[in-house]
Amino acid sequence: MSNILIINAHHHYSFAEGKLNGTLVQMADELLTAKGHQTRIVKVDKGWDVDQELENHQWADIVILQTPVNWMGVPWTFKKYMDEVYTAGMGGALCNGDGRTEDAPKTNYGTGGTLAGKKYLISLTFNAPKESFDDPNEYLFQGKSMDDLLFPMHMNFRFFAMEALETFACYDVMKNPRVENDFQRFSKHLEAHIPG
Repeated sequence: MSNILIINAHHHYSFAEGKLNGTLVQMADELLTAKGHQTRIVKVDKGWDVDQELENHQWADIVILQTPVNWMGVPWTFKKYMDEVYTAGMGGALCNGDGRTEDAPKTNYGTGGTLAGKKYLISLTFNAPKESFDDPNEYLFQGKSMDDLLFPMHMNFRFFAMEALETFACYDVMKNPRVENDFQRFSKHLEAHIPG
């Protein structure tokens, strides 16, 4: 069985209280522990201890990042978490600097990761409908995928030498929510990518 760190990156706003992200975190915890996995949950809005978060990442075989997409990225509180925790991890806990050496200062940028063999899964909640992605005729994303949009997050985990599991997303959650369907899809997604 695996050790799984679940990060709830939701930041509370009066118009977005975090119920969907919170429920997805709870579902993941319940489904995964029922299969015998060990879990730890971090709720970014409640604050964090940098040393504990570094230990959590080292402990985890899999990191699940549960986050809304706010203005085409993660909430500002999770960006602050990354700035503090991930920067502190550059001394070896998460990576050994950026991977370059004095002998080759122009190559191998991003190859210093120390978490090889570990995996991550990004689970997203969008106001955007699914149809707005992967379609060159759609104005905003111009044919790009959700993973294209979240490319910087993927690169952060890759910087630590972690391997991606398939991204999950709930779409159109504010104007046309299909929550029960999302929950069923999420359960199947976890079963497919983190079996017991």
